[in-house]
Amino acid sequence: MNYGSGYLSPIHPVWPTLLAEVDEAEAGPLILASVLLSLITVYIAAKVGGEVCARINLPSVLGELVGGVIVGVSALHLIVFPEGGEIGSTLMNFIQMVGGLDGEGVRTVFQGESEAISVLAELGVIILLFEIGLESDLEELIRVGPQAAIVAIVGVVVPFAAGTAGLIALFGIGTIPAVFAGAALTATSIGITAKVLAELQRLSSKEGQIIIGAAVLDDVLGIIVLAVVASLAKTGEIEITNVAFLIGGAAVFLIGSIFLGRLLSPVFVTLVDQQKTRGDLIITSLVFAFSLAFIAAAIQLEAILGAFAAGLILAETSKRKELEEVITPVADILVPVFFVTVGARTDISVLNPLDPANREGLIIATFLVVIAIIGKTITGFVIFGQPDVNRLAIGFGMIPRGEVGLVFAGVGSASGVLSESLDAAIIVMVIITTFIAPPLLRMVFKDPVDGDGQLESAKQPMVDSSSQADLSVAQTSEAPEGT
Repeated sequence: MNYGSGYLSPIHPVWPTLLAEVDEAEAGPLILASVLLSLITVYIAAKVGGEVCARINLPSVLGELVGGVIVGVSALHLIVFPEGGEIGSTLMNFIQMVGGLDGEGVRTVFQGESEAISVLAELGVIILLFEIGLESDLEELIRVGPQAAIVAIVGVVVPFAAGTAGLIALFGIGTIPAVFAGAALTATSIGITAKVLAELQRLSSKEGQIIIGAAVLDDVLGIIVLAVVASLAKTGEIEITNVAFLIGGAAVFLIGSIFLGRLLSPVFVTLVDQQKTRGDLIITSLVFAFSLAFIAAAIQLEAILGAFAAGLILAETSKRKELEEVITPVADILVPVFFVTVGARTDISVLNPLDPANREGLIIATFLVVIAIIGKTITGFVIFGQPDVNRLAIGFGMIPRGEVGLVFAGVGSASGVLSESLDAAIIVMVIITTFIAPPLLRMVFKDPVDGDGQLESAKQPMVDSSSQADLSVAQTSEAPEGT
């Protein structure tokens, strides 16, 4: 039996008679056992990586990504996924040995385990965006809306145009593959940027709100661009009706859900207050968030947009502070699964210049990385009417592509549009932009922040004790008699 990359030990031909076929009833407990082992691995990788980065003054999300790389396809092969071409993992070897499975049984368990971890990762990013929405200020987002829109549009148009034209002119790549690779440069990974801003306590800052608003719009634009280039790859032409549907659906959903949500938010508060059982607030909130996420996914948008909109709406209610407290443990459980799996799916072997097969991809990747960084960094310098805004912070916050870029690479590779070198180049671009953004953001946000998210430099200067004494004497002497 062919085991692909060879991470599962082949079974000796005389053994199959000793191994029972795995039916659904037998596979269930083994799938659960493998999921539990995977979660143990994920949490250890996230915690160790996060702690190491926290101790060297780097965002913990970077440690979670690195931890994912170490336990993933690039190193230990503990957490791998079938879409990456893998047949199993090191953990599956252990499950195979414990459960006495044959090759088909291992494949069944591996598929179930991978699907379960992928679903938990998706739930993690949905909870993350719901939490980010809760911590955001809708009024401020609306106020910075024009700036965020300009940042998003420039951040899509410039990398797309420069990347596509450069690939055609400099590398002689065909139009459709070049368009697909250029499209992979457009979207921003809102999950990674938002987590870093939250750790730096900058979500509520003017820069943070512009970045989040622009990243949300980037997600919408990225979905539209992906639909356009996917249609172009399949049929050689663009389906205008599909593009119009996505644009209209995105606008109606975001505006409509926020408008209706604000009207119905008093009903939410009343409903929570009338409940007498445990989990009244968190369960009701998750039902609301998942409902909007479902609607977004059903109309071919990203589920995370619905979760973000739900967070924005509930942030306007009197339950905001209480909800922020109860959602934190849920996020602590699920969000690391998302970041570790992003790292685990990333194959850094494409960065090895000693492999001749990687060299062409690395040359193209160098070009894509430069365009990816410059194309997003300049977005901070197109903002108008904000003379005191940190423009570099906004540009750097838009850099990471993360899982969004991997989606483009995956769709392009599956459709046969991308060559191996171009596919590898996109993956390298995703890796570098994902890992470079967190330290860059920390570097440009230099002012210390107190526990309330206030800049120390913005606080009133402290009055020394002698000045306070003089002020006290002056106030006493001016006080009317009898007081």
